[in-house]
Order: sequence, then C-alpha cells, then structure tokens
Amino acid sequence: MSAPIVSRQLARATLRTTARRTLATSARQTFRQHSGRRFYSSESPKASSSSTLVYLAGAAVAGAAGFYFYTQSSSAGVKVFNPTKEDYQKVYDEIAKRLEENDDYDDGSYGPVLLRLAWHASGTYDKETGTGGSNGATMRFAPEGDHGANAGLKHARDFLEPVKAKFPWITYSDLWIIGGIAAIQEMQGPTIPFRPGRQDKDAAACTPDGRLPDGAKGADHLRGIFYRMGFNDQEIVALAGAHALGRCHPDRSGFDGPWTFSPTVLTNDYYRLLLEEKWQFKKWDGPKQYEDAKTKSLMMLPADYALIQDKSFKQWVEKYAKDNDLFFKDFAAVVTKLFELGVPFKEDTERIIFNRRNA
Repeated sequence: MSAPIVSRQLARATLRTTARRTLATSARQTFRQHSGRRFYSSESPKASSSSTLVYLAGAAVAGAAGFYFYTQSSSAGVKVFNPTKEDYQKVYDEIAKRLEENDDYDDGSYGPVLLRLAWHASGTYDKETGTGGSNGATMRFAPEGDHGANAGLKHARDFLEPVKAKFPWITYSDLWIIGGIAAIQEMQGPTIPFRPGRQDKDAAACTPDGRLPDGAKGADHLRGIFYRMGFNDQEIVALAGAHALGRCHPDRSGFDGPWTFSPTVLTNDYYRLLLEEKWQFKKWDGPKQYEDAKTKSLMMLPADYALIQDKSFKQWVEKYAKDNDLFFKDFAAVVTKLFELGVPFKEDTERIIFNRRNA
C-alpha cells in the first residue's frame, strides 16, 4: 500500500475518532490537494436470472409506498413484495459500506458526489408548475443528464448501479435520496429522515436547463433559484453548508479545489472559513473563483462569497459559524424539505431513521 493511500486512511481515521473541532484542526494539518482527476465506472450489471422484479405502477398511484410483482418463469404464481423499513435499511447499509471502497477517488469517499446527486435531483423543483424534484430521477436521460450543472454526476449514478442491481425493487428516485442521506450521516452529519414513495419517470419529464444554482453568480441569482423552490434566505444559507464537503473539478464545473480542510466530514467550518479567512481572486486560466490568502489551498465560488456580501445572508453565516448544533438542526430540516419537494407521498407514509454504520 502506497504512502499517500496510508496517509489518507490515517487522516480519515483521525477525523472519525476525535472531537468535532479537533477533527477540523487535524484535517487542516493532514489534508492535501490531489493533482490528478479521478474517475469511477461501475461494473456492468450481471445478467438477470429467470426471476424478475417488475414494478407495479398501479399500486403506487393508489398510494402504496412500494408494491412490486415478483414473477418466476418456473411458477405460475405471482407474489407481491412490499418493502419494509428493514429492506430500506439494507439499501442504506449497502451504500454506506461502499463509500470508501476506492481510496483513489477524490478524497477517499464517494459521499460528497452522492450528496450532490441527491441535491441536484431534488433542486430542479418548481413550486408554480409542480415539475421537477426528486420524484422521477430524470437525470438518467438526456438532456437533463447533460446539463452543465450535472457534469460529473455520472460517477455517482454509476456508483449506485450495483446497489440498484442488488435491490431491483427500489426506484432510482428513492435510491438516489438514500445515497444522499447515507453520505450526510456517514460523514458525521446530522440524522436525516427518509420517506419512501418516489416513482421513476421517463425522459418526457426532464426539466429544462437553468434550474440549478450557478456558482459564478451572486445573491440575486441565488434568491431566484431558491425562491422558485419555496426556500427563504435562512434556508438558502443552511443548504450552502453542504459545501463543507467535497471539492470542485476543472473537468466538471470548471472550478477547482475544496471549500474546507476536512472535505469528507460535515462541520460548520464552511461558515467559519468564509468569515475568518482572507479571500482573494485566484490567478489562473479558469473561471473566477476565490482562494484563501494564507494557504492558497482552499476555494470559494462567487456564489459562496455572496453570502457574506449580502446583509440578510450574512447574519445566518455568522450564526452558523458560531453554533455547529444550530447549523446541524437547520441543515437537517432544510435538506429533508429539499429531498421531499414535489413528491406525492401517501398521507400515512412514515419517515424512516436509518442506523449509521459509522456511529
């Protein structure tokens, strides 16, 4: 095992076994930029046997969270499969155990890109027309999958294909959201409840380009995007805290670098760094972005910096920078809202709380 791989494994182990503030400090010392771009392609699904799971759409329309026909060519009988909480937990566990299976991917975790997939699948919602949102998983199709804001999310979709093959009864729409929840919880974030019942749609339901935030723009743009979904200023800032995780890639968004020193652990450091570090324009051939003057290893997008330029946004940045518990409480509430936008749940559908693997 190479020294860089060992170093990353030790860094992540340190992050999980120390206090949250120590987490960020330790990560600041051990975290380093990765020069190469990394890709992931899942193996092709194995050929199906004579047993096949076929989704029963009629039952869903009638209000069922998940009913499926189970047919066997060797038998004339038809069984109905109704997923339980335990079945959904198994899906969560399968995702969670694989998050760090490829130590060469980004910072050693697929968590950030899975969260981005769930976010972008949900963030297309339009409250006026009732279109978009996580109900549909229409990013599987062109043109939505090819929208610039979704560049690189094929890695997340490919990562989840083996999970879909193992649990063919689950819809892509529910699977992608469970992936986002697993990412948050396994990266030390707050508990996010899950409500099943999303149904997949075809390419005709693809949303138009331009519904997701553009990192190169400012406060007016952010309000236009998020108000369309039904969010307010406080919720906009709380959702932005997800930028504590992951990094930008020149071959995807065009931007480059992580927002924090601990990109695989969710903390309120995104807000602290926005306020405490001195930010300057990065001198490079890429799009306009900021870098921290001290180490030049962190980045902020113009849309991030707008949060401390706008008075209404900044008050919430300051609150979350001072209080990680408040950030977690508000982040959990607004992410739950985001993931459920536009989903026609049955009224008595209960929310599920998943047990964590990395408790």
